[in-house]
Amino acid sequence: MTDSSGNTASIINLYGQALSPETYDPTPEMVAIWGKVYDLMREEFGEAVFRSWLKPLALQACYHGTLEVSVPTRFMKDWISSHYSEQILKLCRAQDSSIERLEIVVVHGHVAAPESAAIEPITKLPKANLNDLAAKLDLASPLDPRFTFETFVVAKSNALAHAAACRVVECNVPFNPLFIYGGVGLGKTHLMHAIAWEMKEKQPDKVVMYLSAEKFMYQFVKSIRAQDTMAFKEVLRSVDVLMIDDIQFIAGKDSTQEEFFHTFNALVDQNKQIIIASDRAPGELQGVDERLRSRMSWGLVADIHTSTYELRLGILKARAAQLNVSVPDSVLEFLALKITSNIRELEGSLNRIVAHADIAKSAITLQSTQEVLQDLLRTSDRRVTIDEIQKRVAEHYNIRPADMQSARRARNVARPRQVAMYLSKQLTARSLPEIGRKFGGRDHTTVMHAVKKVEELMAEDTSFAQDVEVLRRTLIG
Repeated sequence: MTDSSGNTASIINLYGQALSPETYDPTPEMVAIWGKVYDLMREEFGEAVFRSWLKPLALQACYHGTLEVSVPTRFMKDWISSHYSEQILKLCRAQDSSIERLEIVVVHGHVAAPESAAIEPITKLPKANLNDLAAKLDLASPLDPRFTFETFVVAKSNALAHAAACRVVECNVPFNPLFIYGGVGLGKTHLMHAIAWEMKEKQPDKVVMYLSAEKFMYQFVKSIRAQDTMAFKEVLRSVDVLMIDDIQFIAGKDSTQEEFFHTFNALVDQNKQIIIASDRAPGELQGVDERLRSRMSWGLVADIHTSTYELRLGILKARAAQLNVSVPDSVLEFLALKITSNIRELEGSLNRIVAHADIAKSAITLQSTQEVLQDLLRTSDRRVTIDEIQKRVAEHYNIRPADMQSARRARNVARPRQVAMYLSKQLTARSLPEIGRKFGGRDHTTVMHAVKKVEELMAEDTSFAQDVEVLRRTLIG
């Protein structure tokens, strides 16, 4: 610490004693005062708040009327400073009126609090203890042994996400977080599991935890009800790699978002890797706090697009090889052409025809495939396209189909166009950029605005909502 002249300044505690700038050792008198304040905090704030946030506080020094206490992470400092610091200062002043300010600092591996306080700060747990505690809390979700990089078929639609996933394994936090998004059944979970398996093999010393957002929320709420969130926080803030799948499920869950926000900050502070998967981009996550959406956009955001015919055919061939069955090329090509919704449904269709052939002791043919999958094929044949949506909406509002791609902004054209964009988002598996391109090359943010605007109008205007619903039902038959 230096004064205005550049010379080293002495740090003096409240009792006039000089403190070493290197050690900041508090006096026995101040330790006793802090011990009383520490015990009072439990009474003042309640057991749940104390155990969740205040227990790790540790005395560092007292100088020039400032009481300095430490916490192990920045997220705790920010939270305590904004929610509890004024009340803590009042408790301190009640014990010693000379204390004018409370200073909270981040000190990793900070000094212990008074023995009577029995402090249990949130610090990085030993790997063995961490694994035992994670198992006890039932936090981690199991990994599917089928989902590896070797079984992931790469194509143009998923190349960026695949490359990013491989890079995360090879490098130490090349971008943080890695955010992978795309429609249902396009391979997000497969990539997440592949990353976890590869890290466990190549970097066995690292603690990798994979869980769904739903499980994160359930276990967090469970810890609150038990009035013991410390173990939950200790585990999540001690991992080297945290992987959260289906993050969209925390939308509207304020307390869960708050906890994930602080978990995110704590891990980033420690330079630990975070990997997130969602069915939509961070900016499209309705019901998620803006600051959290912003943080999830910090690193690399990789989109997995709707599958192509070539990708679907490659996946079917790889799956047939896994099953060790011979499937005629004509059958695989037929499936790749007909089942376009998502990869999960595509693989499921192959599993069905293989199982049927095994049970019936018959060969797999194109005819048998059509018979076994007739229900799925009927559904596929009725699938709505963006072109069909544009045509039907234009007819409904008595405008030209060409107006859907035009630059006209008149309300009688703009509103139907927004409705068509909304229905395209609801009824097709196309990504926002793909939808935008079908509407005259518009940007994905224009589509986002249209979807939001239609949702708002439907909430405000019952007649408009009914109008949109009639269109939707007409389209899906």
